[in-house]
Amino acid sequence: MRSSHRTDQPPNRTGDDSEAAASGLVRLSDLPPGVLRDIALVWLTDAVVGVSFGAIAVGGGLPLWVPVLMSLLVYAGSAQFSAVGLLTAGGGPVAAAATGLLLNSRTAAFSLALAEDLGRSWTARLIGAHLITDETAAFVLAQSGRRQRKAAFWISGIGLFAAWNLSVLAGALAGSALGDTDRLGLDAAFPAVLLALVLPALRDDSAARRASAAGAVIAVAAAPLLPAGVPVLLALLGLLAARRGPRRPRTTTSGSAS
Repeated sequence: MRSSHRTDQPPNRTGDDSEAAASGLVRLSDLPPGVLRDIALVWLTDAVVGVSFGAIAVGGGLPLWVPVLMSLLVYAGSAQFSAVGLLTAGGGPVAAAATGLLLNSRTAAFSLALAEDLGRSWTARLIGAHLITDETAAFVLAQSGRRQRKAAFWISGIGLFAAWNLSVLAGALAGSALGDTDRLGLDAAFPAVLLALVLPALRDDSAARRASAAGAVIAVAAAPLLPAGVPVLLALLGLLAARRGPRRPRTTTSGSAS
């Protein structure tokens, strides 16, 4: 989307940055200093989580091909953890799929924000849409130029996709050999990852705190009465609590907004 203050440049201007970014190849040199290091750290972190996911899925009784195929086709860490958590707890596939879809619906907004950075061809946009994650969106939105944004997306996205899938496969193979992953505490990775995903919002947004508190109460109350997976879906009713009261960011001790 063009902003109102931009002016149209002639389409055949050779020095135009947007034209070069749209048609040229992505290069490591297009990234600002330090960005590749930050991207590599995210690759490493997600690889550790991927190993945990693969081991938990297989250790919980799922066939090895389930986490591997899910990572290739779904490719959404929080949605995958939620689906596998529900399945291994005895929940049905419908509840697992519905929860995963709801958790991953946020990437629709990312797709709109990053559409111009994926490329102009339908092939690039279809492949790019599959690679959009919270991490890739964060790296892209932190860049100012079109060339830098495109490089940040494709370098972080392709590397993260490879790191995640290879680590999930390694974890699934390890889970098959280890058997009961609860002995190593890998089962704690599932709630730990989800908690890490929501902590920033809980810390900075009072509406998110109200919604999560209400959802937790609903889920705990419904857990003894309903099949596994259904209380998680009912917890979405907690979003109604976010509509009550003002949305206040966290403030510092001096009273100023952080």
